[in-house]
Amino acid sequence: MLVNLLDGVAIGGLLFVLAVGLTLIFGLVDVLNLAHGALYMVGGYLALAITGGGRPSILGLVLIVLLMAVVGAGMGLLLSLSLKPIAGKDHLTQALLTLGLAMIVSELVLHLSGRGFKTLRVASGLSDSIEIAGSQFPVYRLVVIAVSALIALGTYLAFERTRLGSVTRAAIDDPQMLGSCGYNVGRVKVGVIAAGSALAAVAGVLGAPLLNLRPGLDTEVLTLALIVVVVGGLGSIKGVAIGALTIGILQTMGTAYLPEVASYLLFGLMLAVLLVRPQGLLGEAA
Repeated sequence: MLVNLLDGVAIGGLLFVLAVGLTLIFGLVDVLNLAHGALYMVGGYLALAITGGGRPSILGLVLIVLLMAVVGAGMGLLLSLSLKPIAGKDHLTQALLTLGLAMIVSELVLHLSGRGFKTLRVASGLSDSIEIAGSQFPVYRLVVIAVSALIALGTYLAFERTRLGSVTRAAIDDPQMLGSCGYNVGRVKVGVIAAGSALAAVAGVLGAPLLNLRPGLDTEVLTLALIVVVVGGLGSIKGVAIGALTIGILQTMGTAYLPEVASYLLFGLMLAVLLVRPQGLLGEAA
């Protein structure tokens, strides 16, 4: 049970890196980005293409993660440009546009890489296991837990405890006042979209050794990210962290002990949260 619990924390950490980018873009910029799962997919498949199916070194993995952050940020900038023609439109229009972009990107990735199941090999030095409570646990999953914890801490400090976070929140809460203070509101919003997209691509690299790269992966991870955001609360980084850990542990424990109903547990939790607290665990009421 302890090993399964740690496994759930690792999956939860991965979900946090993915979902926090989604909640930043939606909660702080008010853009419903359904292409977020496709950005995850791009990060995983590009990392696989760079390694050529081989086992990267630890330094190589670090460089790939940094490169995917840059690639994700660049795709975020392109996403911002594509959203300009529908600026001021409702969320349904945003959803239709970003869903269309997601379908184009995912199909292009599958066309270039093939539709078979693929897995990014764990970096050399991280492929071993250690003994925990009499059972073996992969070192790489401990690394995912540590990296996601660092990203969570950095994201929280950046957006909740710095001037950058204040400016970012003001871009959606009071853009006129922010503009009168000399800030370019448009650039602030583009920066948030780029940062959220970079996190999605990084999550794709971290998750590629854990989850098979395959057709439909973008929809699967997007669904999980949306559940995390709903449970944790829109725009709340702490809420997303709690929601991601809860979903990760629930999914892992459910698969291990209740495989027949595991897929329903996540939606059951989301339904319970919506009934009791519609704004999410730590979200603010509208």
